[in-house]
Amino acid sequence: MNWLAPTTALYAAAVTLPLLVLLYFLKLRRRTVPVSSTLLWRRAVQDLHVNAPFQRLRRNILLLMQLLALLAILAALGRPVLSMRGGPGRRCVLLVDRSASMNTVESGVKRLELARQQAKKIVQSLRSHIAFPLDDQSDQAMVVAFDEHAKVMCNFTSDKRQLEEAINAITPTDGSSCISEALAVARAFAQSFGQEANNRATEVSAQLELFSDGKVRDAEGLVVAQGEMNFHSIGAVDENLAVVAMQARRSFEKPDEVEVFATVANFGAHPATPEVQLSLDGNIRSVRSVQVPGRTETAAGKGSGPGKVSLSFSLSAAQGGVLEVRQLLGDALACDDAAWAVLPPPKNISVLLVTAGNAALESALNACPLAKLDVVSPAQFDAMDKAALGIEARYDVIVLDNQSPSDLPRGRFLVFGRPPQASGVRVEGELQNQVVVDWRSRHPVLQFANLINLFASRCHKMVLPADAVVLAEFNTAPALALVRKQGSVYLLAPFDCLETNWPFEPSFVLFCYNAMSYLGTEVAAGQQQSLRVNQAITVENCPPGGKARITGPEIKDLELPVSPAGAVRYPGTSRAGVYSVAVADRPVPASLFAVNLLDAEESDIAPAQQLTFSGQVVPAQTATSQANRELWPLLAAVTLLLVCLEWVVYNLKVRL
Repeated sequence: MNWLAPTTALYAAAVTLPLLVLLYFLKLRRRTVPVSSTLLWRRAVQDLHVNAPFQRLRRNILLLMQLLALLAILAALGRPVLSMRGGPGRRCVLLVDRSASMNTVESGVKRLELARQQAKKIVQSLRSHIAFPLDDQSDQAMVVAFDEHAKVMCNFTSDKRQLEEAINAITPTDGSSCISEALAVARAFAQSFGQEANNRATEVSAQLELFSDGKVRDAEGLVVAQGEMNFHSIGAVDENLAVVAMQARRSFEKPDEVEVFATVANFGAHPATPEVQLSLDGNIRSVRSVQVPGRTETAAGKGSGPGKVSLSFSLSAAQGGVLEVRQLLGDALACDDAAWAVLPPPKNISVLLVTAGNAALESALNACPLAKLDVVSPAQFDAMDKAALGIEARYDVIVLDNQSPSDLPRGRFLVFGRPPQASGVRVEGELQNQVVVDWRSRHPVLQFANLINLFASRCHKMVLPADAVVLAEFNTAPALALVRKQGSVYLLAPFDCLETNWPFEPSFVLFCYNAMSYLGTEVAAGQQQSLRVNQAITVENCPPGGKARITGPEIKDLELPVSPAGAVRYPGTSRAGVYSVAVADRPVPASLFAVNLLDAEESDIAPAQQLTFSGQVVPAQTATSQANRELWPLLAAVTLLLVCLEWVVYNLKVRL
């Protein structure tokens, strides 16, 4: 047995024990009263002798019991600890899962709170620092919270209060659960020290204590040694309904008509009949009841998959807004009951073509669904007020046909020929007779466009910045590239289209159509409006040096600076919902972003009873081992018992 605070107990004993004994030496001050006889006052005379100062103490059961009670109190102040094991101190890493599935409510309490409680039990079971350690050492622990990314809440320490505060500071997220980064961080902090580091080379490796419901998607690809990890499975509920897919799009022929597609999954064993609600900007537009089957066995007996049902909605929306699809049947996990999509208003693109004359390019642009196509000569473009052109944003896209002006407004450009200096692209000579050998067919600019027959008799050799995106390649140089520079976007084709066979290919019109659609929407400005949890929000084309105000789930009016390049980036999208970014002095409304979970693995909330790491099975723990136990509660109970017994004895003596 060890003592955590022996000095406190000794100081208290030095003060209280003499005072208690001194009380029995003190002589009582009495009044002098004449009596006729002392026969009836013998007990009073005996009491006078007992209370005379400096007399020998007589045996007194009350004094004995009071001394025992005081000794029990003093022992409790010394905080005695009964060690369950000896030897060198151990170290452990508490890995606490805070992903979306840990928001599941179990009997009114979230799984994350249950994980916190179990982690605190581990902390309380650690062998504490002792005053007289002899050959023993205290245990140490560190706390790491993780979802897709790991966060060190507390480094190795034996301070239990600090560890508990770190555990309480773990906040929930709606992200997915990946443990690889958490394991890497834990092992980096937990590796044993060498001879030069306090001579602790023989220190045992740290024990990993994982608190999770087992929804760890990357466990199979990781290696865990035998006995290195203890898995504490959290939760018992497995019934859940979730919106696992959602998409909204406007009709090409009728831009006012919107089609919304969604998928609802049932991860429970029994069929469910939820009502699915569609709303636009909080206004309910449709409610539909659907029958969702329960879990079904997958092919070849490889476990079971959720029952799913897909549904579609049609609505008329002449303006933009935020669409929400929500299943209304309450369940244990709320963050996957809804999904959102930002619906932009119907938009026809305005384009400015700067050319000395190019009938093929003008015809291809006229074939695109544009609201306006203005054609100007290079001299007319040079005479325009570039500052006003950039601020007023009269044109969504500016097409430069063999023009490379030195003064360009901030905007979005499709460039044929030599890249302008503002793009940051250098030109190193010219190339002859180039053929496209590869292209990114999945990029929105090149979807459905086949460039296999594209031949250029002459083109510029571009040297691109490091952050440029190459969309197509000639034999020895980029053929198409996407460059972002100081808030502007440049789609570069380093050749004169009239010096190629491209105008005679169907892919030329498709390319122009895709380019106008891509550059004319906010996607071209780096503003992808449908995001997953923990995917960063990016807003470009902002006034440099200004301020942006962000509002979203658990966020209100958070201010961020605009970078010198005119961009705002916010990575803190840890909760699902709708985020708004308003930039000061920006002549457009606030940008909206829909952040969704849409993760079937996180929505499958049935807790796992074992984890498999590269073939190594880690079963769930059933109990928490105790490294030490403090005895002060037992001593407090003994003190209370002695005080009660002393009170009984005192009352009996008074009656006698």
